[in-house]
Amino acid sequence: MGMSAGGGTGIKAEPNVTPMIDVMLVLLIIFMIVVPAINAGFKAEPPKGINLKARPEEPGEVVLGIDAEGAYFLDKKPIKNETLYDQLKAIYDARTVDKILYVKAHNEIKYEKVLDALDIAARAGVRMTGMISDQIPGTMSSVPGDNPMAEAAGVKTTGEKP
Repeated sequence: MGMSAGGGTGIKAEPNVTPMIDVMLVLLIIFMIVVPAINAGFKAEPPKGINLKARPEEPGEVVLGIDAEGAYFLDKKPIKNETLYDQLKAIYDARTVDKILYVKAHNEIKYEKVLDALDIAARAGVRMTGMISDQIPGTMSSVPGDNPMAEAAGVKTTGEKP
């Protein structure tokens, strides 16, 4: 913006956009920090095992997560522990056939907490539960057909470290 020299007495209406830009940058930084934390879901390291078949989560499946502190997450969204029954009841009352709940719990949590969640789920209408665990790093399943990519590459799948 230039300065005018001379006797101009007219009023100029020029908006000062600097404060607006400052506010927008602060909001941008806040959203850059908050959104990944919301999308990350919960932190749980499930128990490890051998001979596990890799199976990605599919749309429509309900996954109950329990983190190391015992907090519940339904489809990676935090929920209050007191509302678990009501939310599961609403989901499974609407279903007629598929009443399966997958449970992903942290490996250091007391099993008592998992049993409490399973009991609540059973009362809410869940007919079958599946526990999610991870393959031990560096191992492959020894069950034929569980490692299609490794078998196609000719890698021996003995369940032991390569």
